[in-house]
Amino acid sequence: MISAVILTYNEQNILAKCLSALHFVDEIIVFDSYSTDNTVKIAKNFNAKILQRKFDNYANQRNVALDSVAEQSHWILMVDADEIVTEELKKEIFEVISNNASASLYRVRRKDMFQGKWIKQSSGYPTWFPRLFKKGEVKVEREINEEYTTAGREGKLVEHLIHYPFNKGLSWWFEKHNRYSQMEALKLKEELKENIQLLNLLSKDPVVRRKTQKRLIYKLPCKSWIVFLGLYIFRGGFLNGKAGYTFCKLRKTYEWMIELKLKELGKE
Repeated sequence: MISAVILTYNEQNILAKCLSALHFVDEIIVFDSYSTDNTVKIAKNFNAKILQRKFDNYANQRNVALDSVAEQSHWILMVDADEIVTEELKKEIFEVISNNASASLYRVRRKDMFQGKWIKQSSGYPTWFPRLFKKGEVKVEREINEEYTTAGREGKLVEHLIHYPFNKGLSWWFEKHNRYSQMEALKLKEELKENIQLLNLLSKDPVVRRKTQKRLIYKLPCKSWIVFLGLYIFRGGFLNGKAGYTFCKLRKTYEWMIELKLKELGKE
C-alpha cells in the first residue's frame, strides 16, 4: 500500500493537477495549514484525507504528517503541492516497490519550470530531493530546507517530478522567499558557528556536500554574486535564455536577502 502526503497552504492554483497525477496511490493525505482559499474543497473532490495543523516549521509539519499515514501503508510518497508525478515516475515507483526494494529512502530529481520552459541549467539541476520512503524509517530535520535521515540505505530514481514553483506568480514568490530568507538566516546563524569539514565537499552524500558548500559560501564575501555567477555562468544558466537570466537574478535576490538578514541578526 502506498500513501501520498502533500503539505498545503492556499494551493488552489495547482492542487488539482498535483492530486490528479496521484491516481495510482491507495491513500492521499492533504496536510493543510488552515488554508483560506479553496484548497480543502479541491482536496475533498479527490477523496483525500484532510488533516489540519497550525504551521510552526517544515520539519515538524512533515514529521507529524508522516505519522498520520495509515498503519497498513508500507510506502510513503511525499510531494509538494507544486510537484507533478509523471507517468514515467509512477511506473518506476511501482517497479522499485514490486522488486522488494532494499533502500528505505529514494531521492528524485525535479524539472523546474519557469516562463513556460524547463530551466535546467539555471536551477542548478540536478538536485536530489527525498520523496519516496518506507513507512516509519525516515525522520525530517532542520526547520527550513529540510534534511531527511534514515538508518537504512538510500537510493535514487531515474525519472523526474515536474516542478511549478511560480504557479502563484512572482509577487507570491517574493512573499514566500521573504519568509524563507528569515527562517534560513536564523538557522544559518547557529550553523555557521560550527567548524566546516572540507572533506565533506567530497562526500558521496549529496545532502552533506550541499550543506558544506552552503556553509562555505556564507563565510565568503559577495555571497549572492557567487551564487548568481555559479548558476548563470558556470552551470550554464545563460543557455536558458531570458528565463534563465531572470531566474538566476531571482536566486541572487534570495541569497542577498539571507545575507542582509544575517547581518541584521549580528552574524557580520
